Formats: sequence, structure tokens, C-alpha cells
Amino acid sequence: MNCRQMVGGIFCDLHEAFGCINHAVLLEKLKFYGVSGKFYNLVKSYLDGRYPKVIISYSNVIESTWEKIKKGKPQGSILGPIFILIYINDLPKLAPIGTKIILYADDTSIIVTSPNLENYEKQINKIFRDINYWFKLNQLVLNYNKKHYLQFNTKNSRENVLKLNYQENYVKSSPHTNFLGLIIDDSLLWKAHIDQMMPKLNTACFVIRMMQAIMSTETSRMAYFAYMHSFMSYGIILGGNQPYNEKIFKTQKKVIRIITNSKMRDSCTELFQRLEILPVHSQYIFSLSTLVIKNKRLYNTNNQIYNVHTRFKTNLHPPIANLTKFQKGVYYSGIKIFNNLPHNIKDLANEITLFRNALKRILLINSFYNSEEYFNYQR
Repeated sequence: MNCRQMVGGIFCDLHEAFGCINHAVLLEKLKFYGVSGKFYNLVKSYLDGRYPKVIISYSNVIESTWEKIKKGKPQGSILGPIFILIYINDLPKLAPIGTKIILYADDTSIIVTSPNLENYEKQINKIFRDINYWFKLNQLVLNYNKKHYLQFNTKNSRENVLKLNYQENYVKSSPHTNFLGLIIDDSLLWKAHIDQMMPKLNTACFVIRMMQAIMSTETSRMAYFAYMHSFMSYGIILGGNQPYNEKIFKTQKKVIRIITNSKMRDSCTELFQRLEILPVHSQYIFSLSTLVIKNKRLYNTNNQIYNVHTRFKTNLHPPIANLTKFQKGVYYSGIKIFNNLPHNIKDLANEITLFRNALKRILLINSFYNSEEYFNYQR
């Protein structure tokens, strides 16, 4: 989108994927990926030789015949996600230039980019036909009730009505979709995600309030991390700098006052520090900075771009940003936040544990409530 291209996504869900894995196909794919010998025979014996039957009544002897299981995985097996990933691992090879296929267990997402509408429609329809044909060959079925199409838009871009279908099975065009617990909207504002999160946070707030009278401060703090922090921090790198986060911050401050038995108008800065809990925006800074150093290979430093030695030579080099939406995105925001860190913390970037500990100390001491406080911080 930052390059003025059209971007759309098809978010797919497989119908009973774990029960549709064909054993013969899976074993052939294991061979293709180099699995052989004892391990191959072990997997084969694990899948083969299973014969179930159903008994409805012992007294009247109503029962089915024994039938060999040729599909699916054994119940209770932790190998299911591994098997499904191996089974669909070759699917991304269908993606042409300008298309990316992202796999996560039985969730398949296709992202299509194109500079113009005509090419975009051809490209997205072609990849949609190709993946449907691939799933058919591999004896898998898409769940059309859980499949959504999103066309991502900027404020000034024009929405185009596009109907995707395969053999009269239509994909729902939607302004938002649920992907791995995140509500992704077509404007990437994350308002829908925050709105669906708020009832969970309010419930956590209510539970902690009800239990506070019989719990110690430490136990209440543990309850906070179990029931509130886990929801609040999931996906925070994506929408942590959006204005809608103010709702989360207000609820967070309410819980902090409940845990410390403070009054409604008491300042929370000292309370955050005492409990060693990061305000939501400080948590955003912590999570995004950690993501950056774990993926430093995706970034360039200034001295890699310019052959000039300055005091900012080890800072990450920001790309040209044509859209405000891109500036607020994970990649660009991560660069800005990392570059604003104190030099002694940036120097620890190759030691992740030391980096995280030093950064958390700084964030706990300062308890930044918003971006302005962080970028005005005197290092």
C-alpha cells in the first residue's frame, strides 16, 4: 500500500482439515521431503493398521463392520499440526510474483498485490482457482462459511466490488475477519479488534475487583497477568499505537487502582512502578523493540546505506513513507522506537536477554503513557 499498490487478502479455513489428511498422500510427501528409513516406517506404522467400529447396542448386537482408517490423525495426538503443515507445505509454490501464501496449521491466507485494478482482478481470481484445484487434488475441502475476502483501503482509496467464486461457491467480502484471534479490518485501524477485546478486559477487571478483598497484592498481580495482560499484549505490536488503545489504558489503570486499593483519582505512575507492570504503551514499546532485534536481518543501518561515519551510523535506516498508515505500521514504527532507545541499550541488541532486561528497567522507571512522552525522553 505504501507503494500505491492495490492489496487484498483471502482468509481461508479448511473443513475438518485434521480429519481429511490422506495417509497415502502424507507418506508420499514425507518421502519427497527426505524422510526415510526407521523414522518413515515409524510414522507409517503409527498411521496404518487402525480399524474402528461402532457398537450401538450390545443386547441386540447392533454394530458396524470393521473399516480401515485411511484419513485423519489419531485422536489426542499432538502430531496433528505437524502433519497438516507437512501436508500443505508445497501450497505456497503456487504463488506467482505479487502473491504471498501464508500457512498456519489449517488456516491459509493469500495476500495479493498489484499496481492496477485489471491486473489485480486477474491475479486474485487465478490464485483462487489454483488453490481450490490444489485442495481438490490433495483431498481437502475449503470451508466457505469461514472464508473471507478483504480489500485493504486507505482513507482516500476507492473500494472496488469484487466477487470471488469457484464453481458457484462464493467468498464473502467483509470489512473485517478473525485471523488467529486478531480482528483484522480493511483499513488496518484495529478498532474492531480492540472493541471485541474490551468485554474480556472488563470481565477481568470485575473478577479482580470481586476477589481483591480476599487476595493479597501479589496474588492480585498474578491474576492481572493471567486474565488481563495475556489479552492486552496479544497482537499489541499491530495496533498498540492507535488512538483506540486509550480504552484499554483506562481499564488497565482501573485494575491497577483496584489491586493497590487506591482512590479513583490517584495517579497511577507510581502504582505501575510499585507493581512492576508496564502501562499499555510501554508494553507496546517493549514488544515492538523485542520484535525488531529478533529480526534485525530485515533492517538496514545508516552506515549500510551511507558511507559516512556519524553518531547515528548504527541507527536503523527508515524507508520512504508515502502513507501515514505505513508510518504507524510495525516496520516503520519499530525503526523509530528502536532508534530512540538509549545507546547503552541499543548496544545490547545482540544479547536478547540482556536487551530485554535493560529495556524493561527503563520502561518501568519512566512508565511512558504515550508516544510523545517516549520520544521526548531525555536519554
